[in-house]
Amino acid sequence: MLQHVTIPRGPIELAADLHLPDNTGGAAPLRAVVLSTPGSSVKEQVGANYASRLAARGIAALVFDPAHQGQSGGEPRDLEDPYRRGEDISYAIDALSTIPGINPQRIGVLGVCAGGGYAVHTARTDHRIKAVGTVVPVNLGTAFRSFQLDGPAAALEAMADARLEETRAGELTRVNWLPDTLEDAAAAGLTDIDTIQAITFYRTERGRNEYSTNRRLSRSDSLLLGYDAYHLVDQLMTQPLQVVLAGRIGDTGSDESGMQLWKLAPHPVDLMVIEGAGHYEMYDEPEYVDAAVDRLAGFYSDNL
Repeated sequence: MLQHVTIPRGPIELAADLHLPDNTGGAAPLRAVVLSTPGSSVKEQVGANYASRLAARGIAALVFDPAHQGQSGGEPRDLEDPYRRGEDISYAIDALSTIPGINPQRIGVLGVCAGGGYAVHTARTDHRIKAVGTVVPVNLGTAFRSFQLDGPAAALEAMADARLEETRAGELTRVNWLPDTLEDAAAAGLTDIDTIQAITFYRTERGRNEYSTNRRLSRSDSLLLGYDAYHLVDQLMTQPLQVVLAGRIGDTGSDESGMQLWKLAPHPVDLMVIEGAGHYEMYDEPEYVDAAVDRLAGFYSDNL
């Protein structure tokens, strides 16, 4: 059962979908999980794949579009602010905890890819979150710093100059998360399997959604370069942790990021590696997603 939900977030609203188990009338208040989606992803994509499966296993799941993205409010559009992404999760918990039939003392979080980093960062200080699940988690700050050929400090200098030019011109600039087509990727010399699978998911009928723009506001990047999703995890994130990783190690960094999180967390409960799966195959391939959700459902049932 699917309900469309509006989440108040200060002066704007977040668009969300609440996936509920069927035939819950008269039952005890439900465990619930808030989904934190990958960068550039909207609620109908990866989040819906996991939320609908959790609901089928008896756990309510709320998935939302981040502020400034998808069908949620917020200007400027296409902003990827990691700190606001974390605040979005807390606002989602505010809304979820007031919905009849949801037990506010049994709310967890599930983050996929960059959403895994955002979920962890939020759980450190929002202890209404009672259990933390991650699938192919990525610390987006670490990833962005690793992309800078001349180092992050030099990149920040260039970004400062670019923002000055933006201000003078009065026009914001945007960059692609991914090449828009496989042909664009080939022209750019990008042939690795993870890039190809990412484009196939986000930019073809396999996973495309009209509200996923594949554009990131350029001024997001300085925020991402200074961000560390795992800062103080060893001291503050006391909740039980489930990590699900893809067995095929690719170029996304999720394997290294997931293992770092596993070692840092004070209360790791379960580490699952799904053999044969690649990072982006964990987004929608039924065999792999079902295996992950089976394990996650057991984790949440035990820890919420």
